[in-house]
Amino acid sequence: MRMPKRQQCKALVEAIYIQFDASHDFEHVLRVEQNALAIAASYEDVDIETLQLAVYLHDVSDKKYAADTAALEQILKTLQLPVMQEQHVRHIIEAISFRGGNEIETQTLEAQIARDADRLDALGAIGIARAFAFGGAKGRKLYDDAEAARTEMTEDAYYGKPTATVTHFYEKLLTLQQHMCTEKGRALAKERHAFMKQFLTQLAKEREGLL
Repeated sequence: MRMPKRQQCKALVEAIYIQFDASHDFEHVLRVEQNALAIAASYEDVDIETLQLAVYLHDVSDKKYAADTAALEQILKTLQLPVMQEQHVRHIIEAISFRGGNEIETQTLEAQIARDADRLDALGAIGIARAFAFGGAKGRKLYDDAEAARTEMTEDAYYGKPTATVTHFYEKLLTLQQHMCTEKGRALAKERHAFMKQFLTQLAKEREGLL
């Protein structure tokens, strides 16, 4: 009996994500899947298999870790998905990416769900942990008072300038709530966004010797 595509894909990507730092490891993918299924439960006729495949694959060829899309292409070749399903998976992966605020328009409900699910994992307590895990792995400063957060940037500028972790909060993380695609995503993001703002307030107090 052949292994279902979902299980086959999950097994293939785990070996890749184990090589990434804790901000984009396999646990991140599992949390995004959990978020996606929670959001999808609010809708009818969601293509769950395609949604899960895209979630599993969305970071395997991430620009922060890979110079090209070889891993994604190899896995898609192995899976041998129907043409329309593969195109849908590719669109979802493209739509998830933040790109410095230059993300593409979501064309399907599954793409909206996947984008919200991934962004939820960049918010709240886990979002804070991931931000500092990534910054630490890349040797970035915790904060830099001389560094101004950019409100607009090209995709190349976003990937090309290694900013301090706190700067990243203002350039990306605190902007995510207002751009959630689904009602469920917006509701879940609200509390996590508030927690991040509370964290930054506390961090500022401790830095300034007020506590």
